Amino acid sequence: MKIAIMQPYFFPYLGYFQLMAIVDFFLIFDDVHFIKKGWIHRNQILLNGRAHPFTLPIQKMSQNRLILDHLRANPDQTIERQLTLLHHAYHKAPYYSELMPHLEKILRHDEMNVARYLGFQLETIKDYLELDTKIYYTSSFENEMNLKKEARLLDLCHRFDATHYINPIGGKVIYERETFENEGVYLEFLEMQPIVYRQFGGEFVPNLSIIDVLMFNSKTRVRELLGTFSFN
Repeated sequence: MKIAIMQPYFFPYLGYFQLMAIVDFFLIFDDVHFIKKGWIHRNQILLNGRAHPFTLPIQKMSQNRLILDHLRANPDQTIERQLTLLHHAYHKAPYYSELMPHLEKILRHDEMNVARYLGFQLETIKDYLELDTKIYYTSSFENEMNLKKEARLLDLCHRFDATHYINPIGGKVIYERETFENEGVYLEFLEMQPIVYRQFGGEFVPNLSIIDVLMFNSKTRVRELLGTFSFN
């Protein structure tokens, strides 16, 4: 069994879904501290040929509270602005009409809890891409609060009888393979390979939200792009 454990991100980049696609269980790490400079509440889309911020307003963001303790801010005012921005950015994209009902379903979802809202977003995109991965929240399990770093991750791996723990390449400077292998779990690091696809004919702008990938590529092509990675 393969497992991945990630904080919930706002319309994350393709590599996030590559990770989701290759594991049996994907755990949303919602009972850890919020990171203001992370990707929980922000990403980038393509607007007028350049990367442009696309954000999720959140009430009283604090790194002293857990992700699951945060609430969305002013969704009634925000949703129409978000939809208008997406329309301006992508109404001429080839898969706009196909994708927008799914994005609107996400943006109009009435869940106020940030972790659960982002979880709904991830589930919706997972279903759109027809991935079989099962998603759980780490807060759903009893948490030994004294467990830190690798010990917490290994505890979650053991709960699912995982033989492989897959982490993004950035974790290579944090986690030691030996620590996991001593517990019977093989640790692998996924690195997304560079990808290029046609946007609006200008110079390609890389590393944007999954929204951009889905606007310019068919579902079949996106599923192919999910395989453009290597283990490091």
